[in-house]
Amino acid sequence: MRVVDSIHHRDPSPGKKNWLICVAVIPFIILVLGTLLFRFSDLDVTISRLFYIEDQGFYLKSTQPWLFLYRHGNVPGLLIGFFGLFLFLARPIWKKIGSHWKTGVFLVLLLVLGPGLIVNTVFKRNWGRPRPIEIVAFGGEQAYRPVWQKGIAGQGKSFPSGHASIGYYLMGPFFFLYPMGRKRWGLLFLMIGLAYGTTMGIGRIVQGAHFASDVLWSAGFVYYTGLVLSIFFRFDRMGRKTGQL
Repeated sequence: MRVVDSIHHRDPSPGKKNWLICVAVIPFIILVLGTLLFRFSDLDVTISRLFYIEDQGFYLKSTQPWLFLYRHGNVPGLLIGFFGLFLFLARPIWKKIGSHWKTGVFLVLLLVLGPGLIVNTVFKRNWGRPRPIEIVAFGGEQAYRPVWQKGIAGQGKSFPSGHASIGYYLMGPFFFLYPMGRKRWGLLFLMIGLAYGTTMGIGRIVQGAHFASDVLWSAGFVYYTGLVLSIFFRFDRMGRKTGQL
């Protein structure tokens, strides 16, 4: 009887710990290794040089689909953000919305804090890393600064990429769908966000506006903002209440 009781009351935390290792530790290792590679090699400049010709500059910057993505690529992310705002505002008049209003708040906060505050305000405006098009190697006047080397605020807005961050924001639903038990849908949004954000980032590299490491950290900032918010909102408990876990 005691054996049976111990089985039924076994702490489910090992599964949760495994989940946290997958979603927190592994991406962090990838982020650190990628940063070290860019920091102590010429890979950033080498990648950007693929899209640069001496007498033409970044010759693909006005071509499609990169120009379209630069002008309109933020639309999908903004639509998700507005959908989240709708879920929150509809709570008083739409009783069937239930606890989904919390996912709306999450989506709004992720947009405001990730691409908005952390990427475009705290770092992009103040870090001072020159863009590829601004450095001497590509016809500019400023010295190249490797990733995480701070420059002078206002003299460069390369780190990180704002356009890539709004692309990576599409992974937002992953952070509540996966812990609530809808793992396939969660992973689908994760893949969509990673693919779209990377595509947006490639477009900005092609245009000479960002280095590859800027794109890497756009993904990192948005991802970990989403992860921290997900833990704060405790979506795993919402899943257990609705019988999804």
